[in-house]
Amino acid sequence: MPTLLVVAAALIDADGRVLIAQRPEGKQMAGLWEFPGGKVEPGERPEQALIRELREELGVETKEACLAPFVFASHAYDSFHLLMPLYLCRRWEGVVTRHEHAALAWVRPNRMSDYPMPPADAPLVAYLRDLL
Repeated sequence: MPTLLVVAAALIDADGRVLIAQRPEGKQMAGLWEFPGGKVEPGERPEQALIRELREELGVETKEACLAPFVFASHAYDSFHLLMPLYLCRRWEGVVTRHEHAALAWVRPNRMSDYPMPPADAPLVAYLRDLL
């Protein structure tokens, strides 16, 4: 079973809310809510990949110094094993805009369980609740 390295960010606003994004129709696990991010391309460091993904998916710019490694998910799906570090990000430039997702939501961690998430993302919510 191949291992897929994916990076994700918990963007945290000044009110302590976390951004989650709804997977669009036509994609695997459509309709579920996830932390923004994506695959690490060959030759790319995880932080570089996350900066690129935030630009592509949300239209925001951030720097490596603004990405704090927080926790990671390790989850076996049917055809691959997902390894996903989650970074905290409190500083970015630009306005968060939906480019690829069906919807975006700023949610307090204690309300995140109201949003159905993929199996790899869901366990990370408890860590955010403890932190925030």
